[in-house]
Amino acid sequence: MSKKIVIIPTYNERENIEEIIRAVFSLHQSFDVLIVDDNSPDGTADIVKNLQKHEYHLNLHLMQRKVKNGLGTAYIDGFKWCLQEGYEFIFEMDADFSHNPNDLPKLYEALCVGADVAIGSRYKTGVNVVNWPMSRVMLSYFASSYVRFITGMKVHDTTAGFVGYRSRVLSHIQLDQIKFRGYAFQIEMKFTAWKHGFTIEEVPIIFTDRTKGESKISKGIIQEAVGGVISMKIKSFFRKYDKA
Repeated sequence: MSKKIVIIPTYNERENIEEIIRAVFSLHQSFDVLIVDDNSPDGTADIVKNLQKHEYHLNLHLMQRKVKNGLGTAYIDGFKWCLQEGYEFIFEMDADFSHNPNDLPKLYEALCVGADVAIGSRYKTGVNVVNWPMSRVMLSYFASSYVRFITGMKVHDTTAGFVGYRSRVLSHIQLDQIKFRGYAFQIEMKFTAWKHGFTIEEVPIIFTDRTKGESKISKGIIQEAVGGVISMKIKSFFRKYDKA
């Protein structure tokens, strides 16, 4: 078994899922893959099962959830499974190629040389985003700046969803206390790891918007991220964070 695994949450990703799985397995470094599918009506899970049966039966894993229950809970369920299975390096990425699988070895290298959390960062070296309208680029960039100001984290891309963790981080931070379900989940994970004293490193990447399938982002997700950050910060004053 590889010590490295990539968690990819899916909902209606039949247009991307086979291609993204093959891209990860074609890397020169070995990564296992865990697909966490939220009962996609388009048959995403069936494609994964076919690949498991005929090609990747040892390294491709599938977790099927009965209902669509949010990005955060999908990752939490995936993290718990990976910890139970003994993986040492656990990564998360989207299925739509907005995160380039070729960048996974760079995140892994950052973890190997000392980082506890490695972030595929769109904003460490400027704005590295392709195919987004300027309005969305500005929204994302200033959302990260806002989170950085409120929380005090020295992280440029606080909302990034392309992240690698050492297993000790996920074992230490009490995953059941992570409350956000939407994209604010990404903020809460970084903030919690930072408060526990783990080392966070940003690795510059180029983010490319999806070309197939539909985006899952909504106004409600954005509102959760903006309003929830202040609540998260206030609650942190009354919580004890044991240092790693």
